[in-house]
Amino acid sequence: MPRFFLELAYKGTDYAGFQVQENANTIQAEVEKALNIYFRRKFELTGSSRTDAGVHAKQNFFHFDDDAMIEEWDKTVYHLNAILPPDIVIHSIRQVDASAHCRFDALSRSYEYSIYRKKDPFLNDRAYFFPYKLDISLLNEAAAIVRLTTDFESFAKRNAQVYTYNCSIIESRWVYITDNLLQYQVTGNRFLRGMVRGLTGTMLKVGTGKLSLKQFEEVIAARNPASADFSVPAQGLMLVAVRY
Repeated sequence: MPRFFLELAYKGTDYAGFQVQENANTIQAEVEKALNIYFRRKFELTGSSRTDAGVHAKQNFFHFDDDAMIEEWDKTVYHLNAILPPDIVIHSIRQVDASAHCRFDALSRSYEYSIYRKKDPFLNDRAYFFPYKLDISLLNEAAAIVRLTTDFESFAKRNAQVYTYNCSIIESRWVYITDNLLQYQVTGNRFLRGMVRGLTGTMLKVGTGKLSLKQFEEVIAARNPASADFSVPAQGLMLVAVRY
């Protein structure tokens, strides 16, 4: 049966997460509903990368199998977007190899966590207001330690239900986008549940001087999520890219 990859972006503010859940509205539920309405048959999607409630994505993917060939791709995407709510957009649908898997075939995923230092009503739904003095050099020293780390058990929320806590981090850095907007940018082959928020929150403690670099290394070595800080809110996190 032909397999298709569906690329989308979304603002996660009003959703309980990416993956379908009982008694809660999710990105997957909305996209499946739009497909069901347009094609008048039931679709079941497989997602490439889960995001939690309130988290956004510039790029994410679903795959699905369907016997009916879609020929007018642009027209199909246009009509599906007309059905979807304004905070979800489909960018493309394309046929792929029948064995392709949008989750397991992904080579890397990139995230950004954004914080802003001065009050800005245009950032409060997609960044974290953090009006405290930060040492960006310390933040980047901590980010460099992350690049050298492979075991991220301390940054995985409890009940993560994974076979390994090992991840390979390709990029880890803090960058000023504007004078008021600071981003943690991280790319890896895989990420654990809550990992980026745990890393961000813990590194912010380093940047404010509440945690030394040695203590940050001790948090990593502890392999205990209770030692990390997961308190940063969801709206600052964005899945930026999934690469195949």
